[in-house]
Order: sequence, then C-alpha cells, then structure tokens
Amino acid sequence: MRVRTSGNRGWIGALLLALALAGAAHADRPAAPTTQHARGKIGGTGDLAQPREAAGGPEGEEPAVASNFDAASGIMVSHESGPLGAIPQSAAPDVVGAFRFLCMAGQLRFDDPILYPGKPGQSHLHQFFGNTAADANSTYASLRRSGDSTCMNRLNRSAYWMPAMLNGRGQVIRPDYVSIYYKRRPNTDPECNRVRAACVALPRGLRFVFGFDMVHPDAPATGSHHFNCQGPGATEGHYPTLVEVAKVCPPGAQLGAIINAPSCWDGKRLDSPDHREHVAYPQWTGGKEHCPFTHPMVIPTFTMGSWYTVDATLDRSGTWDGTRPTWHLSSDEMPGANGTMRVPGTTFHADWFGAWDDATMRQWTENCIDKLLNCHGGDLGNGKQLRQVTPFAWLAKPHAVPVPDRPAAAGVDPHAGMAGMAHATTLR
Repeated sequence: MRVRTSGNRGWIGALLLALALAGAAHADRPAAPTTQHARGKIGGTGDLAQPREAAGGPEGEEPAVASNFDAASGIMVSHESGPLGAIPQSAAPDVVGAFRFLCMAGQLRFDDPILYPGKPGQSHLHQFFGNTAADANSTYASLRRSGDSTCMNRLNRSAYWMPAMLNGRGQVIRPDYVSIYYKRRPNTDPECNRVRAACVALPRGLRFVFGFDMVHPDAPATGSHHFNCQGPGATEGHYPTLVEVAKVCPPGAQLGAIINAPSCWDGKRLDSPDHREHVAYPQWTGGKEHCPFTHPMVIPTFTMGSWYTVDATLDRSGTWDGTRPTWHLSSDEMPGANGTMRVPGTTFHADWFGAWDDATMRQWTENCIDKLLNCHGGDLGNGKQLRQVTPFAWLAKPHAVPVPDRPAAAGVDPHAGMAGMAHATTLR
C-alpha cells in the first residue's frame, strides 16, 4: 500500500512513512534485557520440534500445510520503494534487515489457543489480529487451512493477540491499525555464527507468550514494552503505563501500545510448558547482543504496535486510585496486591502463533532480512509485495464497541461483566 500524506489524517501517513524510511522503531527496540524464559510447569508439556529436512528453514518444525487458495493472487509488483518493481534500499548502517506491514483489528474473543487450547471462554478478553478464524481451537494446521487475514491477505494467516483495550464504561476501544516489524541480522552476518548456532527462519508452528506473566504476576515481565502518543498536541516518549501516557495524549491523538517479541529459540521445541521457556531474549555482553547458549538459534523477532485514537473516556489526570473509569487492558482487571484492579497497562503482554505461507515467508526472509533491506508496506524485497486484499482504513470504524458476553459454556456468568473475573488461577 502507498502511505498517504494528504487529507485529514495526513500526519498519520507522514509519520508511518518516516518510521519506515528511518528503520521503524529504533526507539521501540528492546533495551538490553537479561535472559528470561522458564518460570514453572504450567499448561501442556510442549511440542517437540521433530528433526526433518526443511529447505530454507531450521530442522525442526511442523509439516508443511500448503495454502488452499491461489497464493499468486496475494502477490503484486511492488510500488513501495519508488518505481514499479524497485528493490528497497539497504537498511545499513543498521545491522538488521526489516520487513514491515500493517494490520487492522480483528475479532474479540475470550479465547487463548496457546494457554487454553480447546477451552473457549476461559481467558480474559483478547483483541485478535491476523487470522480471522483464530479461536480457542486453533492449531497450526487449522490456521493454515482457514480464515482470512486482517494483515493484508491470507498469505499471512498467523494469529496475533493481546488484551483488549477497555474504557471502563462497558466498551472496547478498537485499534485503528497495528504495525508489525520483523527484523533479524542477515544469515551471513559473522555474529550469527561466531558465538551461536545460526540465524534461521521462523520454524513452522512456533508459538509463544511474551510480556507480563499472568500466571506469575510477581515475576519480571519478559522482553520490553511501553506506551507512546503521537499526533497533534502529543508528547512522544516511552511511558510504562497508560496512566503516564494519558497525561500527554490529548483527544484526537493516537496512543500506541508497543511490545517486543523474543529473538532466541532453543532449536528444539515449538511450545513449552509455560509457553515462554522455549524462547528467550538476548543478553548484552561486550557491548553486543548475544542469544544465550540455551537458546542458540536467532530467529526474526518482531515489534508489534497497536494504535488507538484517544477520546474523552481516557482519564488524563495522570493519577490512579482505582475509583475513576478509564482506559485499561482487560488483563489489568486481575486483582493486585491490594485486591483492586492493577494500574492500567501494567499487565501488557501478547501472544503469537505463526502460520505464514511457506513461500511467502521464505521470500521476505531471504530478501528483506538476509539481504539487509529496509522493506515496508509488505514489500518482499524482490520486486514483489503483498497485495492489500482486505480494504484498509486508517481509523477504526466503529471506534468503540460493547464488551461482548462471555460464552456460557465457559462456566462463568456471561452477563457478569469483566470486573472480578480475571483471576490469575483461571484467566491470563
């Protein structure tokens, strides 16, 4: 898609273009976290990645599931980098190749196919992006075989989800759009092999949870996240909670929730008992990032940013005492140490379940990532780009919708609302 810079929302288009050309989120790159992964044996035993021959990918991954539609219909001649078919510019002096695209808001469900597989209604309310058929029963095979996508088209049937943004007045605030930014060092970079096993593609069927740990709420969050505000009257920055960012984010501006996924994989498992320990974040040693020896495979990480238009329901006082309705994540309603809702935004986390079309992922990995290119707008780095099949809009319509009822089959009163139901023992 072309970034538009005219009209009432011109500042949005100009901002996105600037981000794409500059490297999209140097400011959103994780700050030097230490290794973080296992915290307990919660959930299933994890899927062992079975060794197999896999051209262009790591040894262990799910068996291939071909796209059940004409994949060529989702590809077009690129126009994001100037003339038709032009190759994107190098990302140098940055050391990572980049592949970016935009998504729109998808379904709202009390489901989590990673933490509560086969148990609809057991989670707090999630805002999904990507695969429109993702639900509690999703598997790698089902994601590959069903659903449209809110991320340009069905070639990316991956599922992304995070806690829904609530306004405290019985409504969900829908994101205007979601920016996804995959990046990794090229596989020819000496750092890929000097101290670690290899820089590899994302294995089929990989999934994980990252950010605040709802099962172990007193443990440090994995990775890094922050909130930001952009637009007229906004003061940009990295704010730790929704309370802080609200002070500098006036109505009409856009509030962003940005989170970074892990970039190190153990090379063996596609999932793990706590859905975190099979992946990790790099350590900083000698002024450089290195994956830990327990997780030697460097995979493309991604930064996910959800952007919401601010309205009058956001409490901009900059204080929080738990008595005033304001924007918060559905997961924030898990009682804190004092028995009340947690400070808005402190439980920010996200989930990812990969289900890319094999050939498409190979193209953006081999070209954008491994050739150190600066690809945006779904540009595949080879004169082609993802076709925007789903009509795209810069603003969510509707902006807010009623909080849906929880399915009666979940064993919870579907009319009880959100408050009081997000207990750590049952909901994440």
